[in-house]
Amino acid sequence: MESAAGLQDRLRLMVLTEPQADRKLVEVVEECLVAGATAIQLRDQSATTRELYEQGVVLRPAIRRHDALFIVNDRVDVAVALEADAVHLGPEDLPIAEARRIAPGLLIGFSTDDPELGRAAAAHGASYLGIGALFGTLSKEGLADEAIGTDRLVEVMRASGLPAVGIGGITPENAAEVTATGAGVAVLGSVMRAAEPGDAVRRILVSTPRT
Repeated sequence: MESAAGLQDRLRLMVLTEPQADRKLVEVVEECLVAGATAIQLRDQSATTRELYEQGVVLRPAIRRHDALFIVNDRVDVAVALEADAVHLGPEDLPIAEARRIAPGLLIGFSTDDPELGRAAAAHGASYLGIGALFGTLSKEGLADEAIGTDRLVEVMRASGLPAVGIGGITPENAAEVTATGAGVAVLGSVMRAAEPGDAVRRILVSTPRT
């Protein structure tokens, strides 16, 4: 079983995927991994189960080659089928305790911005939290004007005692505010929609050096 400190280190920079209009997704993910991304979360809200699985099959060799965490968003069944490291759940997904029963070998992430829900997630077997939206985000409907800030991030982390990533509107310019709390960063738009995704990853890592 990986220690909390070890898992936090592997959550230093998580990249969430989204479909690409003009490039193969695996090429973008490979760029991110070469640049130093430590975790990749497979996320495609429009994909069928089969399509999500097939995306994962293509991405898995690159993720394994770079020894990054392979995380599947929402779908415990797809995570198990892909032999991923983790599944990331939200409040409307399968309950954490049930996911833990079905897939005892998976790390389980959980999204919340509420200290009490964070504490409950830890009690039910979550491995880490995704906390946000820190600075607002256009990557998830309804959160453009939401910005909980890093004070709430710290509050949720302390309540849960779990490793965590901050998410929502994180860029190379503000990533250091997040990592100063001890959390990792999770990014989607600032990397996946960048002209040079690998460069965006490098800029985040340079701005958030390990202490």
